Amino acid sequence: MGRKRELTELGKRGPGKKARIQPPPEIFSEGKAGQTKKKKKKTVVKKKKQDGEKKITAEKKINLFEDSSEDDGIGMVDDDFLNVTEDAPQEMPADDYGLEFNSDSSSEDEDEGDDENENNNKLLAIEKKSKKLDKKLREDRVLAEEELQINIAEKDVFTLPSGQEIEKEYILFAHCFAPKKCAKRRNGVFSTHAKKCRNPPYLTLIHQRICENISALNNFKKYREPGKSRKEYLELLRNDLMNYYSYSEFMINKLMDMFPLSELLEFLEANEVHRPVTIRTNTLKCRRRDLAQALINRGMNLDPVGKWSKVGLVVYDSSVPVGATPEYLAGHYMLQGASSLMPVMALAPQENERILDMCAAPGGKTTYMGALMKNSGVIVANDQNKDRLKALVGNTHRLGVNNTMICNYDGRAFPKVMGGFDRVLLDAPCSGTGVISKDKSVKTNKDEKDIQRCSHLQKELLLAAIDSTDAQSSSGGYITYSTCSILIEENERVVEYALSKRHVKLVDTGLEIGNEGLTKFRGHHFHNTMKLTRRFYPHVHNMDGFFVAKLKKFSNSIPQSLSELVTKEEKNTEENDVAKNESTDKPKKDKRKKKKAKGT
Repeated sequence: MGRKRELTELGKRGPGKKARIQPPPEIFSEGKAGQTKKKKKKTVVKKKKQDGEKKITAEKKINLFEDSSEDDGIGMVDDDFLNVTEDAPQEMPADDYGLEFNSDSSSEDEDEGDDENENNNKLLAIEKKSKKLDKKLREDRVLAEEELQINIAEKDVFTLPSGQEIEKEYILFAHCFAPKKCAKRRNGVFSTHAKKCRNPPYLTLIHQRICENISALNNFKKYREPGKSRKEYLELLRNDLMNYYSYSEFMINKLMDMFPLSELLEFLEANEVHRPVTIRTNTLKCRRRDLAQALINRGMNLDPVGKWSKVGLVVYDSSVPVGATPEYLAGHYMLQGASSLMPVMALAPQENERILDMCAAPGGKTTYMGALMKNSGVIVANDQNKDRLKALVGNTHRLGVNNTMICNYDGRAFPKVMGGFDRVLLDAPCSGTGVISKDKSVKTNKDEKDIQRCSHLQKELLLAAIDSTDAQSSSGGYITYSTCSILIEENERVVEYALSKRHVKLVDTGLEIGNEGLTKFRGHHFHNTMKLTRRFYPHVHNMDGFFVAKLKKFSNSIPQSLSELVTKEEKNTEENDVAKNESTDKPKKDKRKKKKAKGT
């Protein structure tokens, strides 16, 4: 076993590995420790004093009300109550602004400031600057709102700015933001190049003026300026909205006609923010519960879209690209907007049916119909653009939809190619006024000719979709018409045109959400059944602007218009007249021939 070691002979050991790595401990001075203890004591004493004062004042008020109720003179105060303040604890002296001095609170604020400075020291220079900018913006917003409330409370009348004031704003801020080359003048007038480069007035001033103007227009009799008309207020509001939100005059006029002023502001603000990312579960390959669990494990934060959908999911944030996960590449889900699910849900395709998707690319709605039909029946997916068909082919293969037949025809001529479908889906090309948050060019690139061109094309496509449907189908005979536009010319007017040209009627879409379609607009009354259509707005439903209508075909014959009937009747009468004249001319010729024969 060996001999026993004596502990007294052992030498001293050096510091361990952890002790060598760790820095020496910092020992605070007694002064700082004493200060923190004093601060705690002071705060505790102060709270006790405040609680005592509250109790004393509450007891005095109760005694006051009891004494006043007992005496005949209600509301009279005794002398004892007036002298109570002498026994009460004295308050801290106040400064010029009426604020109480408090050394404890100031020291606490200093401590908080020290903590913030320590955190700021750890940040990079660019992070510090961005933090300062965010703080300044928050303070500016709060001040602007306070000023706006004060102005509304103080001013009973909203005075319109003069033309000189508006011109000064443009010149001042053009000088601040525009390049020096563009600031040159020629004979006291800005050049055309300078006008293009000049920026609008400062945005906070414009936004404040927009809010004041809308509040004045909502109660015009009370807040109007004497001698000023409503037209002048609307003109100023139109120009401010164009400058603040960067819309063209045509688009602002269209939107001002559609929405009330308060709702218009909400719509414009909603278009400045992107809609939430939504995905659709491919039920041919997985269930929504399993897909959600797999994506959560990959670092996605998501929730169901709502009770109205059993396949939709909203992705709030993700640590991985949503369109590059193994689940996406395996075809377990499709990146698709929530509003684009509505037309397929309204059409409600059934198994073993023949269905036509007239404008199918890139394939989101086609693959959704294939999943609902469980790869039974036939889906004819058509699109006129060959380049977009590549995405359609890729998505159908990736999602495992094998009951589709893809073709490339002009939708307007499709009834000559193929017909007799049970259901037809027409997601028509449109101006895109419902998806401005995705495509900002819509704000300025659209004009009256573009809207009329889209409306004319949509009317032709809808009539072709109706002609491709079989009214005698046992389970179908339905047509769903949808656009990603909110304008009347592309929605209600197109459906009204189809109702007058074909044997169809509007039916309920079966959608649980969405606003009713418009039955009247600026003096024009639509059919009462137009309320069965559905409208979706970004500021109301937090999804892209959309329109959905469902039609039922009840006859395959094409009704003739009055003009066509009149022309046919005229042709028939002319033919009858010609036949009568020929019949009367024949016996006369025969008599002449007989007379000639006798003479010979």
